[in-house]
Amino acid sequence: MSKAIPLNDGFYIPVIGLGTYKVSKLCMFELLSSGLKLPNPDDVENIVKFAIDAGYRHFDCAWIHENEEAVGKAIKAKIIENVIKREDLFITTKVWNNFHRREKVMEKLKLSLREMKLNYVDLYLIHWPIGFNETSKTVPLGDGPGAYSDVDYLETWKGMEDCLSCGFTRSIGLANFNSEQIDRILRHAKYKPVINQIEVHPKFSQKKLIQFCKERNIVVSAYYPFGVGEQTGTTRFPETTVLDDNIHKIGRKYNKSAAQVVLNYLVSLGLCVVPKSISNLRISEYIKIFDFQLEPEDVVYLDSCNRNNRICTMRAFMDHPHYPFRIEY
Repeated sequence: MSKAIPLNDGFYIPVIGLGTYKVSKLCMFELLSSGLKLPNPDDVENIVKFAIDAGYRHFDCAWIHENEEAVGKAIKAKIIENVIKREDLFITTKVWNNFHRREKVMEKLKLSLREMKLNYVDLYLIHWPIGFNETSKTVPLGDGPGAYSDVDYLETWKGMEDCLSCGFTRSIGLANFNSEQIDRILRHAKYKPVINQIEVHPKFSQKKLIQFCKERNIVVSAYYPFGVGEQTGTTRFPETTVLDDNIHKIGRKYNKSAAQVVLNYLVSLGLCVVPKSISNLRISEYIKIFDFQLEPEDVVYLDSCNRNNRICTMRAFMDHPHYPFRIEY
């Protein structure tokens, strides 16, 4: 397996990235595992520093994460230490739903760049096709349609193209867009999206949407690759793949963990993956997946795990005109 995937604009994206969203809340797999000494989960700066030392060069960020400043401090520290150069890194960030107006898209990217002390990002994504009013809460739960923006994501895409033309990002793409929304973007785009970042894990395989993107030369980036979310461990939450006994048995065959098996499987499908962790042990582990190949029967089992169990539903906004999950893919 290659450690980087070519994008349709000539750049390459490392297939393993470190996600930074709510690292303090999204590590239930680690908390369910015994014997791990976890650092302060809110210490994003030290987590990113460790990840750089461990070999990560791809970091998945977003304005809504509220930790871009910490990520930037870690990057600056490692550049000063001569561990990395800026050009060694692939930094992704995203424009949030309140800022879909064309002029706001670049304004928010410039803010992210100031926070991270960077001149450019490698990839800028529209976080969701749904838009909220600029005066609404960032997540307007219970506020109803009055909180929704009437800005079309096609206008947002024009703002993304502005950012690209001005050199504030090297590539632009989408997140959480369905097939119809992607095709609509493609019909109107001056610059084609290079990525669609979506939820993918063995229990939510998204094979049809992945194939759809592949046919259009759009790379799929997989978030929640372990099927672990904020509600993991609560009543009715689907059992995560990394707790599957059969996946652990497969891991023992290769002297690998269940998480490494899952990441290897997803990368073998041509995806890039952005796992999250607050554990130095896990951060080191997740990047060591390129020295084994799953046997066909193991791939068959992982394929069979699909239950169409979506974790990130954004169900509270199902009545939004651009809600992406009404159709199969």
